[in-house]
Amino acid sequence: MTRPQGNQANEAGDSPDAPHPAAPTSRALPSACLFLIGARGSGKSTVARLLAEAMGWQWRDADEVLERRYGQTIRAIFANEGEAGFRDKEAAVLADLCGLRPCVVATGGGVVLRESNRRLMRSSGRAVWLTASIDTLWQRIRDDETTAERRPALTVGGRAEIEEIMRLRESLYRQCADYIVDTTEKTAPDIVAEIRRWLASVSA
Repeated sequence: MTRPQGNQANEAGDSPDAPHPAAPTSRALPSACLFLIGARGSGKSTVARLLAEAMGWQWRDADEVLERRYGQTIRAIFANEGEAGFRDKEAAVLADLCGLRPCVVATGGGVVLRESNRRLMRSSGRAVWLTASIDTLWQRIRDDETTAERRPALTVGGRAEIEEIMRLRESLYRQCADYIVDTTEKTAPDIVAEIRRWLASVSA
């Protein structure tokens, strides 16, 4: 997948395609879990790995854990059990990952859809929403050779699907997020550095 490139986040009032960063929370981050949330193509897995390495934490990609545990791709689980069956498995994996501390967790894009998942993340640590413009997300997904094999189309497919998913999920991502990083033109190291600065500010 094409990694995020580098620039400043948009100011308030810009297009909803690229929400601006939230103000840092005043609550200290415990040595618990840091969840990276966001749509497919936002860079969660790459950033989780680099951030964990920089902090000396462990990290997990929730989708990879799920596929290994159940021996199927996400696409196959959707085909065999429907979205409800997949979301049950996703919730079970999330609950287990919350027990790994300290840990950076790259979550699946739809983990925020269940209120129980949102509550669990809130009680287990902090969440950073990695967002990007619709065009950027679409380009990254097209550049990811594993997308067609591992990931199902959730609505109509293509760029229109990304628009629909963001329309449905944006408020949930924002509700969960303690901090927001627009990854549209940032490199992965830039994103890691920004998150670490935020963590330092809330832990001071």
